[in-house]
Amino acid sequence: MAILQRWLYKQLLLNVKDLSINYRKGNKSVSALQEVSISVSKGEVVAVVGESGSGKSTLGLAIMQLLPPPASVSSGEIILSGKNVLSMPRSEARKECGSMVSMVFQEPVSYLNPVMKVGDQISETLMIHENISKREAISKAIHLFRRVKIFDPERVYNYYPHQLSGGMAQRACIAMAIACGPSLMIADEPTTSLDLTIQAQVLHLLKELREEMQMAMILISHDLRVVSGMADRVVTLYAGRVAEEGTVSDIFHEPKHPYTRALMRASGLGNLDRTYDVGGSLPDLANPPSGCRFQPRCPFAFEPCGRQPPENRMKEDYRVYCWLYDKKEGKGEDSS
Repeated sequence: MAILQRWLYKQLLLNVKDLSINYRKGNKSVSALQEVSISVSKGEVVAVVGESGSGKSTLGLAIMQLLPPPASVSSGEIILSGKNVLSMPRSEARKECGSMVSMVFQEPVSYLNPVMKVGDQISETLMIHENISKREAISKAIHLFRRVKIFDPERVYNYYPHQLSGGMAQRACIAMAIACGPSLMIADEPTTSLDLTIQAQVLHLLKELREEMQMAMILISHDLRVVSGMADRVVTLYAGRVAEEGTVSDIFHEPKHPYTRALMRASGLGNLDRTYDVGGSLPDLANPPSGCRFQPRCPFAFEPCGRQPPENRMKEDYRVYCWLYDKKEGKGEDSS
């Protein structure tokens, strides 16, 4: 299994390059993402972590070609299986992404049609994408319900969304997400609105399905405890920029960026002192600070931090955007 996983990981499925996204807010332009790059290989789980407002969901929606109208891509590429979907007409890009990528949202009931039976929502999707009959689609939808461990799937097929519990609604959304056999699933805070017992069940289900289908996943979360048991790699976003990226082992055993360390301490993970209790809040992205966006909150900030954004300071497979690791300045934790 380990050899198979390593072979799959060498096959790049998604490559987001220097993606920048702006929102219009009145007369202001809000920089939601700035030069964000992430990659996902086949069968791999990449977690994207950060506070609410850091740009995690915007990244997921951009990959799915579902950005709301006030948002626009100002630069960058989203390369899916070798094709830059941003260079395609919008309808073609949506079709390309829809056939390969699915998304599970944090408020499942909000994404189900309230006046349509849950089972019909899945069977209609199957009829459109797989060109099968109504009878075949109903049979497959019931099978999908059974696959995501919904009890009495024939009865639940005829439920309306308001009749579902939170956990059951999320399972129905997961069934819809895997219906057409996606290569990549984006799970956006999939357990946020659920109680702890149901959270554990849904996470276990996602893990089972990913392994069974050899499906890659982008797990969007603010909860590092969830990430620790699911991810292969972790990307930390802060105020729309990548702060750090490494394997889950590297990030959890020795996080380097002060913001990642603050997230670890807030989650009760790692052996970190109170230096990493970071107060304040995210900056105004309509008028972000110059230099490092984390600089106004960083307990280790020094002169270069306010001057210009830091570049990656680490080896190729580990990224840290922090002046503390800049040897040219002769300062910081990694200076010699």
